[in-house]
Amino acid sequence: MEKRVLVVEDNELNLKLFCDLLRAHGYAVEPVKDGREVIDKARSFEPNLVIMDIQLPHVSGLDLIEQIKKDDQLKTIPIMAVTAYAGKGDEDRILSAGAEAYVSKPISVAKFIESVEGVLHP
Repeated sequence: MEKRVLVVEDNELNLKLFCDLLRAHGYAVEPVKDGREVIDKARSFEPNLVIMDIQLPHVSGLDLIEQIKKDDQLKTIPIMAVTAYAGKGDEDRILSAGAEAYVSKPISVAKFIESVEGVLHP
């Protein structure tokens, strides 16, 4: 059975890139542009992984990670955070919020897929 990945990204080009890469590697993908829809989409899609942009309009990706990890239905879903704003201490904050992995933008295609594989097939 193919693994399902929920991709949360407000930038159209990044969203398309992530989804295309994941589909090319055999994953079923559900794109989400609006962070306010993440919890409902995660409940209905039941992903094996959530790829979460940290810088989203309307809601912080860090807050969404924390919400997912506090939700009884969703808390076991691994989260891979992706952000362009990778300053000192950001990785620690992201991992402390509950993310299992972290990739900085601009992404390396190989590193992105390697990180996805590492989370889904440890």
